[in-house]
Amino acid sequence: MTPEPPSTDQGIARRGLILILSSPSGAGKTTLTRNIVREHQALLSVSVTTRQRRPSEIDGVHYRFIEVDDFVAMRDRGELLEWAEVHGNYYGTPRKPVEQALAAGADMIFDIDWQGTRQVVEKMREDVVTVFILPPSMAELKARLERRAEDSAATIAKRLENARSEIERWLEYDYVLVNDDLDRAYNDLTAILRAERLKRQRRIGLTDFVRSLLATST
Repeated sequence: MTPEPPSTDQGIARRGLILILSSPSGAGKTTLTRNIVREHQALLSVSVTTRQRRPSEIDGVHYRFIEVDDFVAMRDRGELLEWAEVHGNYYGTPRKPVEQALAAGADMIFDIDWQGTRQVVEKMREDVVTVFILPPSMAELKARLERRAEDSAATIAKRLENARSEIERWLEYDYVLVNDDLDRAYNDLTAILRAERLKRQRRIGLTDFVRSLLATST
């Protein structure tokens, strides 16, 4: 269900935005994403993926888990806003739900990697805000992956190897946060979201509001 268009001060309607969070696996973007969705009336973009479902994941909530042939068909029909191959699996974002949500004034939160981020920015730059989440250290990143206890030792080693190339993309993002304290990182992310919601170009009702101000006699 698409929510009613949110408003800012004076009830001024606005266009929704796309908030993209990227990070190496284990840096905390999934937790931050869930908190933003729960507490700030945002919609989570549910990606399709060809990888195997983890025990803690729910199909249609965390991802839509599909076969490779189905993914390729969606891509070839132009139904994906972005897609990428990560760790040997395909990930992509269905385009239509995103466009409908933004037009209705809803914010969409994306949990995607740098490859997907580039594609979304190329197609919808004015609607996109990008945030990269860094771990406090590589040792802590490894410890978080091990505590998660959902991947094999070989998979963890591969994720750590890929993390270095992912971190090198930090300069491509609008904002960069170091997640050494989850509460602080969340508060900083909330501040980014609030500021971006107030940008003039997203407040589609502002022109009419200003006209009414100027037309009012004192």
